[in-house]
Amino acid sequence: MLKLDRHQIAQIFNDAKRDEPNECCGLIGGTDDGRALTIYPLRNIAQNAEVSYEAAPQELFNAQRQMRAQREELLAIYHSHPRAQEPFPSDTDVRLAYYPTATYLIVGLGKGEPTLRAFKISEKEYSWVPVEYEIVGE
Repeated sequence: MLKLDRHQIAQIFNDAKRDEPNECCGLIGGTDDGRALTIYPLRNIAQNAEVSYEAAPQELFNAQRQMRAQREELLAIYHSHPRAQEPFPSDTDVRLAYYPTATYLIVGLGKGEPTLRAFKISEKEYSWVPVEYEIVGE
């Protein structure tokens, strides 16, 4: 199970708010027992960034290289749905879910406070299921 602290969740929410009305995106690295250590915000270079995301290739490569150097595992990939209050994976999210072992976090910015939902997405099976994550520490 993915374990995040409140500071990490706040950082993801801030990334989403900063990039609004576009979708934000990033990676989360951590330990093999699911404890998140580092948030890696990435620039969204999608042609239509208001409704999709594509991480800048060099930034994605650099984040993965930093994870290896710090002996972190890729735990999760996050992005936002700026207009959704209750976010769920879109067809595009499922079609482009190339990391089957990662948890996919989606931030909904809709009206009110941001919401965060977690999913396991299978591009191969073209399916997704909600999963739980844990908020740890203070």
